[in-house]
Amino acid sequence: MPSPGTVLVTGAASGLGAAVARAVGDAGGRALGLDRVPVPGLPHEVADVAQTRAVEAAVHRLVVSTGGELDAVVTAAGTDRCGALADVDPDDWDRVVQVNLLGTVAVVRAALPYLKASRGKVVTVASTLGHRVLPDATAYCASKFGVVGFTRALQAELKGEVGVTLLTPGGMHTAFFDDRAEQYRPAPDAKLNRPEDVAQTVLHCLTQPPGCEVKELVVASAWEGSWP
Repeated sequence: MPSPGTVLVTGAASGLGAAVARAVGDAGGRALGLDRVPVPGLPHEVADVAQTRAVEAAVHRLVVSTGGELDAVVTAAGTDRCGALADVDPDDWDRVVQVNLLGTVAVVRAALPYLKASRGKVVTVASTLGHRVLPDATAYCASKFGVVGFTRALQAELKGEVGVTLLTPGGMHTAFFDDRAEQYRPAPDAKLNRPEDVAQTVLHCLTQPPGCEVKELVVASAWEGSWP
């Protein structure tokens, strides 16, 4: 497998982001991290992707400080607030869209000059709930439906310049569910994917030869309840 090169990963301190960063390193590439907390072992910037102008500046600082070259971006940062629309605090609801959708856009926008120079790749992380809906998930569905639309439009805009992949993962064994109320957590015996396995599919997308692009990829447990 060819090296994925230098890859900027958001949400790199935990979950899928951390798994992608490790996979990039194991494949001979170099991962750069963005997260709200420090990312041990990686060149990184501490930044909140919800603060879009600040995170754009952080992307530039990080890339410039590590040599000025970038081959790929993986937007794995994400959050959720479950509950009926009338019950979720409005600021919490807004933050889900800010992190999942606007943060994704901001990071990609900031990275584009570097990616165009390298003819690099973008992998955005949507969700099965970017294609279907569940009750008590208006913020998350709105944000992830937005990621799907943004990514498909970006593919059309950057055709022939930057490869763009829409990754749709199902549930994974990560800390993503830890702060949810019990009724919104997977059952103790739920069969979910390991983030390390999903990260290998991201690596596959990042290492395709020029002109060969994985446009969309759904990766879910065989027992995934939210797909199709």
